[in-house]
Amino acid sequence: MRAERNRGVLSEINVTPLVDVMLVLLIIFMVTAPLLQQGIDVNLPKAKGKDLTPEERITLVIKKTGTIYMNDNPLSIPEMRRKLEAISKLNPNVFLKADKDVPYGLVVEVMGEIKEAGIEKLGMITEPKISLK
Repeated sequence: MRAERNRGVLSEINVTPLVDVMLVLLIIFMVTAPLLQQGIDVNLPKAKGKDLTPEERITLVIKKTGTIYMNDNPLSIPEMRRKLEAISKLNPNVFLKADKDVPYGLVVEVMGEIKEAGIEKLGMITEPKISLK
């Protein structure tokens, strides 16, 4: 009879299963996150700025080797200019991603060709700069 009186409601939460599930999810996300990035691999410089809105846009990529890609298709500077001239009447947003080791002169040359093709809006894509304060 005495043992029955001392029995109370056990209100402790067992967090071990929760921690196990969270660790499994963390591992899954760590493995799959690098696979979610699409496109051409370039080493972007870091800078502060706002995130871009997800909309239909033209992305130009300059790799470290100097190869230029338009929406994942390799092309030369004259081909790029012809394509941009053809679509410049639609007034598209063009975004430029250049590897941080690409010579500055090549980036400026490509930017000049984009402006000469009639594109008025040119965005530069960088990686967010992380500050630990």
